[in-house]
Amino acid sequence: MTEAVLKKVSIEDTILSLKEDRDEPFCAYLYNLNTLHTHVSRMIASLPSNCQLYYAVKANSNIRILEELAPVVKGFEAASIGEIEKVRSVNNTIPILFGGPAKKDSEIAGAINYGVQFIHVESVHELRRVNEIACQHGVMIRILLRVNLRHSVPNARLKMTGVPTQFGIDEKEIPVVIKLCQELTNVSLKGFHFHGMSNNLDAKEHVMYVSHCMNKAEAWEKEFNLSLSYINAGGGIGVNYDYVEKQFDWDDFIARLHELLNNPNHVKWNVVFECGRYITASCGYYAAEIVDMKQNHGKHFVILRGGSHHFRLPAAWKHNHPFTVVPVEKWRYPFERTELENTSITVAGELCTPNDVLARDVVVPKVRIGDILLFHYTGAYGWDISHQQFLSHPNPEHFFL
Repeated sequence: MTEAVLKKVSIEDTILSLKEDRDEPFCAYLYNLNTLHTHVSRMIASLPSNCQLYYAVKANSNIRILEELAPVVKGFEAASIGEIEKVRSVNNTIPILFGGPAKKDSEIAGAINYGVQFIHVESVHELRRVNEIACQHGVMIRILLRVNLRHSVPNARLKMTGVPTQFGIDEKEIPVVIKLCQELTNVSLKGFHFHGMSNNLDAKEHVMYVSHCMNKAEAWEKEFNLSLSYINAGGGIGVNYDYVEKQFDWDDFIARLHELLNNPNHVKWNVVFECGRYITASCGYYAAEIVDMKQNHGKHFVILRGGSHHFRLPAAWKHNHPFTVVPVEKWRYPFERTELENTSITVAGELCTPNDVLARDVVVPKVRIGDILLFHYTGAYGWDISHQQFLSHPNPEHFFL
């Protein structure tokens, strides 16, 4: 992976400048670190005083991204020992939340050795193992119980709770698990973890979900005479890939959240949000040069140097990912250049599968072989989740503005 730091210019101008220095078709991720820093700083500044923002490393674990976020966010949420080690390579002391549904004994021991703030416990068996390993290390480990609520946010793109999934402890089992926590010697229950959705776009529904989580936590605290202090409401705040002008209304979310947390009963809680997609998506771009254009069975195909092995999200979610065309005027061949105007195109990659599609039936004003398609909102769940070794094509370059 090639990385470079660029002076602050427009994404399009940067791409054209980089293209000038390359004979091979252009393909790269570009990240605007200033955009990232400004965005997350605004998020944090607007939160109520008893709220804390953590970054979910799974969204984009690039070290440069973590380095940019470490001085700003409260901490990081990690879902493997590998993610914990990446965070610790950036900062030795920043708080880490350790989650995931299949933690190995070695990972639990590693999390203890790396001094994580909390382990999010996903099952009774895991709870017993965490206690046993903590006992072996002679420590008391702080935990949150991950709850699979019966309630979910109806319009979220993916649901982790409210439906049968592998995540968390069924809400109806929580009383039994709380009693077990009280019996075990080396775990200290500090609250609950309620991450229940992905890519929710409804601010009102999101605050209602937070309220529901708080009511549950407060009821259990009272029932079992507990002294708790943390409610982790998870992440799940989304990005609208279909209509980029209609993004999650952060300001409305914040206004409603302040209203909720002004309740005297809620003041005592540390309310944690562990966002990933909403933090990094907007700072990232994926650029891929058009290497061919053709018509098959009445449809026009634009074929890229790149594809779902670099950027899997649109193929996985079956959506048309938003893009713009960056015109490249230079043409290296002696023959005529293929172009289309005001035409519906399907954007495909270089893989040998018909599933390698990033957008279908999108009308573009003008597009030519040799132009570059610039995909927006690719800073989260882009490179990290892609099947990078399929067909062994060269990796895209990575640039940081």
